[in-house]
Amino acid sequence: MDMYDKLQRAVEFYLDPIHFPYILAVVVLVYIALKVTQLVVRRYEGARALECFPGPPGHWLFGHVREFKQDGTDMDKIVKWGEAYPFAFPLWFGPVIAFLNIHHPSYAKTILASTEPKDDIAYRFLIPWIGEGLLVSHSNKWFRHRRLLTPGFHYDVLKPYVKLIADSTKVMLDKWEAHAKANESFELFQHVSLMTLDSIMKCAFSCNSNCQTESGTNAYIKAVYELCDLVNLRFRVYPYHSDIIFHLSPHGYRFRKACKIAHDHTEEVIRRRKEILKHEEEEEKVQTKRHMDFLDILLCARDENQEGLSDEDIRAEVDTFMFEGHDTTASGISWTLYSLASNPEHQQLCREEISQVLQGKDTVDWEDLHKIPYTTMCIKESLRLYPPVPGMARKLTKPMTFFDGRTVPAGFLVGTTVFGLHRNATVWENPHVFDPLRFLPENCAKRSPHAFVPFSAGPRNCIGQNFAMNEMKVAVCLTLRKYELMADPDNKPKMLPRLVLRSLNGIYLKVKHLELEP
Repeated sequence: MDMYDKLQRAVEFYLDPIHFPYILAVVVLVYIALKVTQLVVRRYEGARALECFPGPPGHWLFGHVREFKQDGTDMDKIVKWGEAYPFAFPLWFGPVIAFLNIHHPSYAKTILASTEPKDDIAYRFLIPWIGEGLLVSHSNKWFRHRRLLTPGFHYDVLKPYVKLIADSTKVMLDKWEAHAKANESFELFQHVSLMTLDSIMKCAFSCNSNCQTESGTNAYIKAVYELCDLVNLRFRVYPYHSDIIFHLSPHGYRFRKACKIAHDHTEEVIRRRKEILKHEEEEEKVQTKRHMDFLDILLCARDENQEGLSDEDIRAEVDTFMFEGHDTTASGISWTLYSLASNPEHQQLCREEISQVLQGKDTVDWEDLHKIPYTTMCIKESLRLYPPVPGMARKLTKPMTFFDGRTVPAGFLVGTTVFGLHRNATVWENPHVFDPLRFLPENCAKRSPHAFVPFSAGPRNCIGQNFAMNEMKVAVCLTLRKYELMADPDNKPKMLPRLVLRSLNGIYLKVKHLELEP
């Protein structure tokens, strides 16, 4: 009874209005102290693990965050630090988050040859939209999906896509007529982005979206466009890394609303296609269609146990394909056209090659894509200088030792700066100069295959890289056949690193209609 009385008096003491604020303050202070101690320990462990990798000095609290001004010079800073710290250097984002930033083929080979999962910071922002598709999944799920999706990118499947891409490109080029007649510069990326989105809709869903001519009328197109922008916004606004803060913000509300529109659309398309397939007498009849689209491939995919993908998995892979095949390819095409506009001598050589191959045709066929080696080298050189995905990161599940004996422990983040790797002066002579001849077969043979990785490399390379290259070739061929491209000296683009490489001030060009020449 005495013990009960003591306990009761203790409770009354702590709950007394006079004492409670002080007790609460002590609890909060203890909690803060524990959190600070935890951060200090994590900082110490991180610094100790990376002490064999010297790097640029950073602020004790902000790390290197304040070094990136978002003013178009950030990529140059990465290259400069790469010159000072060979192979790799750490970058700190805040007091505890550190990436080992690698920028040399010998290091890239080690991490890209592995099947380590993507990092759990930037990529997780995509999951509410694209689910755990091929881009972000790992382990057994990734292996199974990769195996099931690989047939969807066989050349027999990609072949009919060329005509669809050409049709979308022609719509875009027709819209440029007004700019050509007015002899005015225009922002390129927004046009190309709508074109690649239009192409993806046709290839993935067999859907004519008309998004290039009727932008704003299709709710799904608007949702995809907004989701891409909001994911980029969340990545660069540090408080939005918190799920709670982002969820409560106006941008979080817009993101959820756009996700619902995108998911409802995808689910409805899948439902309708399933009904069509259900009425087929046998699955082989699908093969008699003019072409199989990406959705057909997903619905018909079966593993060794004759089990297909779930509805959730199918939706995730379609939404993943929409994101990866739209925004990244738009970046690749835009920067390639800018590169050719800035290097008219190479542009003219491409045009002569294209004219010889097309021989007066107003479109590009599958067979033509393999007859334009110089144009292909120019595309690759642009991908080297302006990689659509400027960086990628993995989270180690086990320790990783590099060729020089330095080791990074499990749990750490290893980032490959593709931009820095592609401009590494120890690998590329005059790395900032546009020189397509770097990609002559004899020159490629002298370099590590991991010196040029615009589509990543190893087992987790981009499954859609052939689709992307085909789309870039078609777009470049048809553009150069119709227009002469000229850079706008008053609007030089400033590179902006996002999930996809963009320009802070847009990518501006002028075009001249070749048929108007005397």
